Amino acid sequence: MKKKLAVLLVFLVVLVVLGFTLENQQPVELVFLGVQTPRLPISLFIILTLLLGMLVGPALRALFLLRRRHGRDMNQTHMRDQ
Repeated sequence: MKKKLAVLLVFLVVLVVLGFTLENQQPVELVFLGVQTPRLPISLFIILTLLLGMLVGPALRALFLLRRRHGRDMNQTHMRDQ
């Protein structure tokens, strides 16, 4: 049952992304810090931005947790040395 539900969910997500892509085919150029992109459909820029955010968010969270854990380890080592 769970497998069928997962397949249905993936199918619905694919349909939504496909519909979004087909509805947003207007070509645009973006300029950021003087760098100009080629004319591509706006849906491509939006989907790429979403994917980039999905990668950067967890990466920053992992970095924060590692840094916090490292700081806690350093404090425990410092406390033992005294």
